[in-house]
Amino acid sequence: MAGSDTEAGARRGHPGWLYARLLSGTWGALPEPVRRLHALDRHLTAVGQAKVERGGGLLSRLVGRIAGFPPATDDIELRVDFERKDEVETWRRRFGDHVFVSTQEAGRGRRLVERFGPASFSMTLTWDGKRLNLRLRSWRLFGVRMPLWTQPDTTAWEAVEDGRFAFFVEISHRWTGLLVRYKGWLEPVIALSEA
Repeated sequence: MAGSDTEAGARRGHPGWLYARLLSGTWGALPEPVRRLHALDRHLTAVGQAKVERGGGLLSRLVGRIAGFPPATDDIELRVDFERKDEVETWRRRFGDHVFVSTQEAGRGRRLVERFGPASFSMTLTWDGKRLNLRLRSWRLFGVRMPLWTQPDTTAWEAVEDGRFAFFVEISHRWTGLLVRYKGWLEPVIALSEA
């Protein structure tokens, strides 16, 4: 895609790209494999591998099922279809045969809002020079803002490892223990018309 509009837009911080808007001046500091996965004009597909861990307790399994988290596995093929319509991105993650879908959009105060199941999570994006960190600041359940003491504990980041986009997500709660932890890598699929 050298010389393409997408590559040029990644350097400028295309105003239509969700992460470019939220990160503003920091966008250009992100490594190219991270920017590339967030340079979403309409549709992008990426493939890779992932490892998924799930909590073993009854409540953890129940909450994980309601949220639609993938089952535990040591090494599984991962495909993510990113689609942008208006100002909302839909992320359809396929861990083997299991599909896990969420939406992302801009919220108040330059925050990223991700929704899956009946819950939505408001996060800040920060680049620390090595990782793009997604930090949970508040959450809602069925549209109702929940008290901070009920908030899940999360660690989520994106980075470059071995020249590829790498990710890590861990969600736990004091009442359930670990809900889900998944990590792995992705590479965009280049359509023949773009090659």
